[in-house]
Order: sequence, then structure tokens, then C-alpha cells
Amino acid sequence: MKRSLIWLILLVASSWVYAEPNMALLASSCAGCHGTNGHSKGEMPKLAGLEQDYFIQQMQDFASGERESSVMRHHAAAYTEAEIRLLAEYFAKQ
Repeated sequence: MKRSLIWLILLVASSWVYAEPNMALLASSCAGCHGTNGHSKGEMPKLAGLEQDYFIQQMQDFASGERESSVMRHHAAAYTEAEIRLLAEYFAKQ
């Protein structure tokens, strides 16, 4: 019984660690400036419909400081490469 419980806990924990990120939730942090799902209605650039490679390059440039923006530098640097690629895919489909 005790051994089964340990295996169950390990199974649940491992599936939680390797779960796909909730992309709508991850992208929602961009909504404050870039609009819901990247559909900006103001002066900020639209993220919706951007080509993936362009999005990735811009985020890498912000993170490295090659493209200047104090706000975006902090945001871009906080994402992993995998998260940036997932965001690029998400916004391209919007």
C-alpha cells in the first residue's frame, strides 16, 4: 500500500512538471500593453499574426539589449528560449 502511494505521488508530480504550459495564460502577461491575444488597439505594436521568426528575433534582441527598450528587455530576458518559441507560435495563430 505504502509503495503504491509513493508511485502514485511520483506519477502525479512528474506529469505536473512536464505539463505543457498554458499558452493563453503565458500570453496574457503581454495583454496589458499589446492587447488581448496580441490585438493592440493603441500605439503598441500588434503581436497577433506576426511571423514566428520575426517575433523570436525581436525577443532575442530585446533580451540581449541589441534592441533598446527598458520594459521589453526585462520581459524578454525573463522568458526561456522555449517559452519565446511557444509565444511566437501562439501569436502567429492569432
